[in-house]
Amino acid sequence: MNRAVLLAVLIALPSAAPAAPGGPLGFLPQGRYACETGGDATGAAGLAHPEMDFTITRGSSYRTAKGKGIYLFTGDRLVFTSGPFEGLKIRRVRENFLRFSKADGSDGDMRCVRRPGSHG
Repeated sequence: MNRAVLLAVLIALPSAAPAAPGGPLGFLPQGRYACETGGDATGAAGLAHPEMDFTITRGSSYRTAKGKGIYLFTGDRLVFTSGPFEGLKIRRVRENFLRFSKADGSDGDMRCVRRPGSHG
């Protein structure tokens, strides 16, 4: 095979898609995530923030008391791309434990835990 034909064949072959920035695409486990900030030694261990609670439904969808939206999950980072939480960012600490991110990307005070027995 001459070089021109080989080059044409190589160019025509499909190439692998580049990896998503931040890691592979993924999904969160379906279910209800209850959110809170830390309490103190004199009171409750956590202060509930029900206005920040959300439910992961199917695929990349979520819902809150104020409506529905879509999220993008890559590596250990989640960003809400539409809906009531649009623009908010979260880091997955463990499978069922999430922490909202500050504007600079560091961990914020708000944490969310997937409730046992919840399946969307």
